[in-house]
Order: sequence, then C-alpha cells, then structure tokens
Amino acid sequence: MLVREVFPSDFFGGKTVFVTGGSSGINLGVAKTFAVLGAKIAICGRNPERLEAALVELRELGGEVRGYVADVRQYAALEDAFAKTQRELGEIDVLVCGAAGNFHCRAEDLTPNGFKTVVDIDLMGSFHACRAAFEQLRRTKGNILFISAGQAYLPFAMQVHAGAAKAGMDSLMKNLALEWGYYGIRANSIVPGPIQGSGGMAKTADHVIEDGLLNATALGRLGTNDDIGQAAVFLASPLASYVTGTRIEVDGGINLEGSAPLRKAWERDYPRKFERAPD
Repeated sequence: MLVREVFPSDFFGGKTVFVTGGSSGINLGVAKTFAVLGAKIAICGRNPERLEAALVELRELGGEVRGYVADVRQYAALEDAFAKTQRELGEIDVLVCGAAGNFHCRAEDLTPNGFKTVVDIDLMGSFHACRAAFEQLRRTKGNILFISAGQAYLPFAMQVHAGAAKAGMDSLMKNLALEWGYYGIRANSIVPGPIQGSGGMAKTADHVIEDGLLNATALGRLGTNDDIGQAAVFLASPLASYVTGTRIEVDGGINLEGSAPLRKAWERDYPRKFERAPD
C-alpha cells in the first residue's frame, strides 16, 4: 500500500476505527488501510462467515481487531457493537458508514419493498450508526466518513433506489457536518468510481460494461480499494482538519461527463496535426 511509504506506521496509533459493512469489498479495503497505519479496527456485518474471513485478513496486518455480527437496520445491534468496541478497543475516533445494499432493477419493475430495503440499509443504517456512535465521537472529536456513490448526483439506469438512498446519505452528511461541527466532529463523503473487485463491479462486470466504464474514466483505469482507503486516511487525518461537509469523488474522473468520450473521439477522428496547439 502506498500509505506505508507516505505515512509512518503508527500514524493512527492509539486510534479506533469502526467500519460498518467492513467484511468485504471497498469497506474491508478501507479497514485495511487504517490497520497498516496502526489503528485498532472494529468491523460489523451480517454474515458471520464472511466477517470471520475478513478478521483473518485484518489480523495478518497486525494490531488489535474485533468483529461484530450486526445489521445496521437494527439500531440496538449497533448500540451493542459500539459498546463492546468501547470496552475492548477504546472509544471510536473514526466511523466509516459503508454498509450498503444494491441490485440492478428497472424502476417499473422495482417493488416498494426492494426500494425500502436499499434505503433502510444505506440511509437509515448510516443514521443509526452515527446516532449510536455520537457520544463516543463527541468525546474523541471524531470523524465520520460516508461511502457514497455517483448515483447520488448522476442518474444511472436501473439504480433509482440506490441513487435516492445515496443522495439522502450525502444530505445526512452535510447536516451532521453542520450540526455536529459544534462538538468538533467532522463529516465527509467519499464517492468511489468503478473499483476493481468491488461488489458493484461484481454485479455488473461483463467485459462490455467494464470496457465502457474504463473508456468513460478520464484517467483511463479502474480504481482499487487502496485508492478509496487512501482518501479515507487523508480525510480522517489532521491534514484535513479544516475539511468537513464535503464530498470527494475518487473516481478517476468518471463524473466529468463527456471528457473521456470526447478525448476518445479526438484520438479516433482528428488528424494528428490538430493534436498540437499552433505556434
């Protein structure tokens, strides 16, 4: 990981980081990035087997690690997980709201229960986590990081449920940044682009879609879990001590509508003599 070369190994030494949905994908990658910098890590998830597999990976990085079976839709389950974290690892310094649910479905085929399920996990689950962790975060003057998505501000086909849920999450982030800034708590959102190995890519990735995402990305590559983890480390660090209420796109420029396709059109259709500015 690049953070090993940039930051000292104890950069987050003595700090406790809790990641909801931390047993796989991007969220596990974020947990690993904090772990290699000395943080104590707690994660929660619904699947005990997946949770235990994630703990094995985290323990290999050293440091103290805990995992709790908890569904973010159940407020009491998060209260219990946070109380155990406080006893076993210390008060939470960084809360990463990463638990999410998603699937692809046309709006006309989407059931009310399907829409509600995604909103309950992404939006209600994030509020539950923030509210349950508030007292600890107030005492530590902690950080909240939301793992959002581009669907929050750009419409994606077959993603009306996820878009609504993530837009609500970003609004929640801004409101908490405004209100809880009084207590020294910062809140920000990270917006991943197409990330190799993520759950979203696993659900969509045939070669046609993957090539399309690659071509629409200004930097011309897919992202990695490390890219997201590095952004999380920055936002939770003293380097970003005056940054709150903001949304950072870590997406290789896929949100720059038209930039990558236009570049491809130039490369394909224009003579080379027009590639250079006139003298």
